[in-house]
Amino acid sequence: MAGLMGTDKLHAEESEAYFRVLIEAAPDAMIIVDDDGEIVIVNAQAEKMFGYDRQEMLGNTIEMLLPERIRTTHKGHRRKFREQPELRPMGTGMELIGLRKDGSEFPVEISLSPVSTAKASFVSSVIRDVTKRKRMEEEIIQARQEALRANKANSAFLAAASHDLRQPVQALSLLNGALRRTVKDERALEMIQSQEHSLTAMTNLLNSLLDISRLDAGAVTPEFEDFPIQRLIDRLSAEFARQAQHKGLEFDSCNCDAIVRSDPNLLGEIIQNLVGNAIRYTDSGKVELFCSHGDGTCHINVQDTGIGIGQDHQEAIFREFHQVKPKGGSKEGFGLGLAIVKRLADLLSHDIGVESEVGKGSRFTVSMPMVESPGDHADDDDPAHPAHATDASGLIILIEDDVNVANAWGLLLEAEGYRVATAASATEARALINHLDEAPALIVSDFHLLDGSTGIEAVTHIRDHYALDIPAFIVTGDTSKIVKEAQTVENCTLLNKPVNTGRLLSAARVATRTGEVPAD
Repeated sequence: MAGLMGTDKLHAEESEAYFRVLIEAAPDAMIIVDDDGEIVIVNAQAEKMFGYDRQEMLGNTIEMLLPERIRTTHKGHRRKFREQPELRPMGTGMELIGLRKDGSEFPVEISLSPVSTAKASFVSSVIRDVTKRKRMEEEIIQARQEALRANKANSAFLAAASHDLRQPVQALSLLNGALRRTVKDERALEMIQSQEHSLTAMTNLLNSLLDISRLDAGAVTPEFEDFPIQRLIDRLSAEFARQAQHKGLEFDSCNCDAIVRSDPNLLGEIIQNLVGNAIRYTDSGKVELFCSHGDGTCHINVQDTGIGIGQDHQEAIFREFHQVKPKGGSKEGFGLGLAIVKRLADLLSHDIGVESEVGKGSRFTVSMPMVESPGDHADDDDPAHPAHATDASGLIILIEDDVNVANAWGLLLEAEGYRVATAASATEARALINHLDEAPALIVSDFHLLDGSTGIEAVTHIRDHYALDIPAFIVTGDTSKIVKEAQTVENCTLLNKPVNTGRLLSAARVATRTGEVPAD
């Protein structure tokens, strides 16, 4: 019997030794306290963490390892745990603080486990120093705050740039258009033409940079709708045909009965960039815009007989400022068009594909969801545009608060043959119409006006005064959502700065003759 008792004692001693080895080998600090909160066991990691040796800790209460300001509170938490002991993290949702021997504080995480024996109950604490993790979390929060501040600054820049950077370009473009209509000297006309090319390049670069910035800043929100793709193709094809003709190229577009779900404005920008690139990089032959559909998907294809793109460039072309240079020369452009296409396609969740062979041409494809039963939609959404008249006449009310831009507008419109009455705000416009002897044939207004009013308010008041639905152009460089209210006004179109003077005057001729703004 005595032998058996000796064996049990030996096993108990071996178990205790094994238990202590396990505690010492633990990667985290471990402290075991009794019911009174006195420390009975610590491991080497606890000594290292708190800066005490174990003899200094043993027999003291666990509160010695806490800042004095929270010791009383902790005693209450310890009593509650004793009443309901369970395995759980300590202080869920609270910031837990440890106190080192040198008086320094540090954040900790603690897991509590009840341990019971035949004679007593204990609480085992696993303690982890989370200083590094907290520092990383703070750095992440700070980085996120910096990113938010940068995004707000970027948005503020975009709002300013959309208006302030476009204003001088708009004035230059209008003055250039006026000069082309008044100057007769051939040498001077050549210089004006050269100036126009530079203005076009400046406008394209500015628009592209602002588009890239807006997309990267998340300032563009798609507005999806179901619409016949042919409506978009018809609207864009006339301009594409003119561009192609200018280079001596053939341009073809085909009819397509597909009804798609997309944002027509953003999709139109994708197609414009793709066709513009095709024309730019094609010296002879043709550019085609056509669509195909099946399995619920519509594919819009832009195909050219241009210089082609090598396999090693076909991914890189969607990066900013990457251009495929033809042999023996360079092409106009800045390498931003396809970067914008990719961002817009990602924003719309449309797929972009490219097939190309050097020296033979390229085909770009944008694919989007197709709405079922295209035959259910009438194909008469856009009436045929009437032919442009060759003469221009009538009164135009111009509302613009920038004197230089207003003067440029006036010179351009008067050179075309219109009479122009100018105001700087909605208030001035209300006063102006009391002195006019006829109703205007067209209203052209900036969106943001001098007195805080908008062009919409000015247009509405003028129309109410004459009891006529006078056609109106709202011109703006602002890309914010508030301006989109202009798109909901009947017989009114929104023009983005800097406005192409040729398109503007063409639209003005239609509006002043028919009383309706053209659909495109």
